[in-house]
Amino acid sequence: MKEEIDQLNKKFEKKNPEEILTYFLYEYGNRIALASSLGIEDQMLTDMILKIKKDARVFTIDTGRLFPETYSLIDKTNLRYNFKMEVYFPENKPVEDYVQMNGINAFYESIEKRKMCCNVRKIQPLLRALSTLDVWVCGLRQEQSVTRTGINLVEWDEPNGLIKINPLAHFSEDEVWNYINAHNVPYNILHTKGFPSIGCQPCTRAVVEGEDIRSGRWWWENPEHKECGLHKR
Repeated sequence: MKEEIDQLNKKFEKKNPEEILTYFLYEYGNRIALASSLGIEDQMLTDMILKIKKDARVFTIDTGRLFPETYSLIDKTNLRYNFKMEVYFPENKPVEDYVQMNGINAFYESIEKRKMCCNVRKIQPLLRALSTLDVWVCGLRQEQSVTRTGINLVEWDEPNGLIKINPLAHFSEDEVWNYINAHNVPYNILHTKGFPSIGCQPCTRAVVEGEDIRSGRWWWENPEHKECGLHKR
């Protein structure tokens, strides 16, 4: 598989995101989907994907702790592209057990408890979604954080046993915004209020100009810990 992934990276090294997406969307049909966090990168990819293939799959995970503005964006996106985004929810029992054992906001207390919360609210729903796929599309970019500097356009997701593509791996934030504005792509209004990266409401805050774009996510932790487990590498 490593040889195949290396060949795909060489094949798409100088290709634009639309060319990469076109190949995989038609090669894998209903077994490929965009995992959208509804950030600007994923909104850009949603726009590209649905213009290439109207019946392409896009899914998101509703953890139960999202911002109201994020829920509004789901509606706006569905209306804009005349489709229905797939929404995966956590199973009720693991969430209830976690809260009963640890408290409603226990994720502030330790990295272990925060990752437990991420696991029941995000990772488990993600695994259900990935079980229907051979390829998942992500909006990761190398410049987003210290945990993402080594990502490639095409990767083999060993823990989940499928191909993972990052068409925007080499894009800058300015390039993403240029696309959003040029194509009038709907985006989360919180981006205009100091939120460059948006996750669950209790774990996300606004940042000041010049701060790292993910410094508002799990701000009480060190940068090297700032992943929820969705993108183990």
